[in-house]
Amino acid sequence: MNQNTTLSLASLYVETHESSFDARYTPSLMQGFPAEPQHRVTWNNWMRPPFNQWGFRNLARLRPSIDVPAGNGPVSVFKQAPRPLDQLHFDSECGLSISVIDHLMASQTDAFLVLQGDTVLFERYFNGQRPEDRHVMFSVTKSLIGTLGEQLVSEGVLNPALPAAHYVPELAGSAFADATVRQLFDMAVGIEYSEVYEDPDSESSQYGYASGFQPAPAQYAQFESLYQYLPSLKKCGDHGGFFHYVTATTEALAWVMERASGKACHQLLQGIWSQLGCERDGYFLADPWGRSVAGAGFSATLRDMARFGRLLVNDGRQEGRPLLSAETLARIAGGADPAIYAGCADFAQWTPGASYRSQWYVFNDHSQALMAGGIHGQYLFIDKPSGVVIVKQSSLDEAVSPCDADSVRMLRAIAADLAR
Repeated sequence: MNQNTTLSLASLYVETHESSFDARYTPSLMQGFPAEPQHRVTWNNWMRPPFNQWGFRNLARLRPSIDVPAGNGPVSVFKQAPRPLDQLHFDSECGLSISVIDHLMASQTDAFLVLQGDTVLFERYFNGQRPEDRHVMFSVTKSLIGTLGEQLVSEGVLNPALPAAHYVPELAGSAFADATVRQLFDMAVGIEYSEVYEDPDSESSQYGYASGFQPAPAQYAQFESLYQYLPSLKKCGDHGGFFHYVTATTEALAWVMERASGKACHQLLQGIWSQLGCERDGYFLADPWGRSVAGAGFSATLRDMARFGRLLVNDGRQEGRPLLSAETLARIAGGADPAIYAGCADFAQWTPGASYRSQWYVFNDHSQALMAGGIHGQYLFIDKPSGVVIVKQSSLDEAVSPCDADSVRMLRAIAADLAR
């Protein structure tokens, strides 16, 4: 972090400490029949502030979606033992000691929950969010997909050593064709791809148009669906031996999983989600051809995301019943070579000590700590030794923020405190 960024972050904390959540919250969004134009959330603006406050928890009202049913069983009830974790301090990247509550405010948190075992220790909602609201998790979705894919490996349905084109011949000639399934899992595909959200012509923007996240400007409207978009991506160099974060790689993995299993991703997730005692259906954004958007498109309530995290803490068992195999979770928690991950400077600064395995960030410097992260401040953090699960849902103004590294520091600080 350079000096200017450090000073900017320090100033943000000072300003945040002197303000309140109410100063940012826009309660007039989508009020009225219809809402006034300046307060109307649409497909065009739902990802921009202040409209994202409403858009992130109401995506299904703006775009087609695919439900992941919660099932007909009873809701799994959490115990309650509140602790003042908002007053816990951690060391910020800017050199200050920052309280959890000040960071939650600075990082524009919408909802935050800390679970240990079956007990909620801290749960707060901000910016008008309610417990029943389903918030988009963006790239946390990738980790759900990675978990489902590893379960297919455990079941013998998916062979990680085979090339992607073995399962999806349509990928022939693309960057993914001769990449192994394992290389898809671990973001090790040599591909011409820039993850630059602000450039309307970047590959990541084209991904957004093809998936239906954003309407495509006329000059960029090339693909009707992710099924059309993915085969268009070109190879760049060899595969393997590096980490290259590409959302489209997750989509290629999901396509391989669909073909191998004969099930769509929402169906694969339903087999688990419906048995967790969830309060509400989750849902995927549907692309224009009705395909689940697997790289960034899942929405769920705060508590239901914690229920998924608790499943992983409990070795894949829900009330004694195995929903995921121990082998699946062991492969994920084993991580990968941290030196490979460290070679990607931006990611290494955000999550020092981590590696990337099966669409999860695995902290090799701390036994079996896993993290899923998404743009605009979405997190699912799982610390198996302490039994802690933390979920953070946010509506940060920027996709990538100076607060991001401190969010990780905060999550790890909370888990360390609760492990004592």
